[in-house]
Amino acid sequence: MIGSYHNIFRVGSLLQDAEFWILNDVIWRKANPMPNFRGTRFTNAHETLIWCAKDEKARYTFNYRAMKALNDDLQMRSDWVLPICSGQERVKDDEGIKAHPTQKPEALLYRILLACTKPGDVVLDPFFGTGTTGAVARRLGRRWIGIEREKSYVKVALQRIESTLPLDESAMQVVPDKRSAPRVAFGLLVESGMVAPGSMLTDSKRRWQAKVCADGSLVCDAHAGSIHKVGAALQGAPSCNGWSFWHVEDGGKLQPIDALRQRHLAGLS
Repeated sequence: MIGSYHNIFRVGSLLQDAEFWILNDVIWRKANPMPNFRGTRFTNAHETLIWCAKDEKARYTFNYRAMKALNDDLQMRSDWVLPICSGQERVKDDEGIKAHPTQKPEALLYRILLACTKPGDVVLDPFFGTGTTGAVARRLGRRWIGIEREKSYVKVALQRIESTLPLDESAMQVVPDKRSAPRVAFGLLVESGMVAPGSMLTDSKRRWQAKVCADGSLVCDAHAGSIHKVGAALQGAPSCNGWSFWHVEDGGKLQPIDALRQRHLAGLS
């Protein structure tokens, strides 16, 4: 649930009365809030998200490692600084007027869905509006159900979702949980000689080439950093699984660098 001071405290009380178990409250701090032009109150610069499970013992999804990767390998905090919806992202109606007064930014829903859903999961939004949830769900390979009573919003939402393209499969993958995969840094492959410093990596479609540095970082045009950071920057995505995004030439064929990681793990075992 998400809302401003007008309703979120009442909503939180009702959720607890209904015996939902609150996991977190998250503050969305707006990087570019609308000012209070009358100067009678503080600028309303945040909204509150309430994340609940059905009860204290209910199972739920939390992609902790993906959130950490999204936050430059730091544990994701419960205060998120993201801009409000504006510019080209703002959906317009047939007359060029903004279709919805409180359209949520896709970046916000992207983080929410990446945090607590998996590819193929069904996401329900009972207040669908102009379809931000549906658009982001389609982009991330999730299924969605939307409920909306305003027909004008439904029309805009369907058009918007239809024009949204899913991310490449490699971009939808996230860093696996530590409990499900051994930890292998890309730098270890460089140290062991499986990937030579100065060699070139490319994506599966050969759109970009990146040079491998001696410390395991990559350089591509103006971007430098880890295999994940550079891959995300090139795609304009919040995160990227560099192991499946980057490929090496092997016998005239491309193979993901994850194949080298698996070969390294097999050698250890």
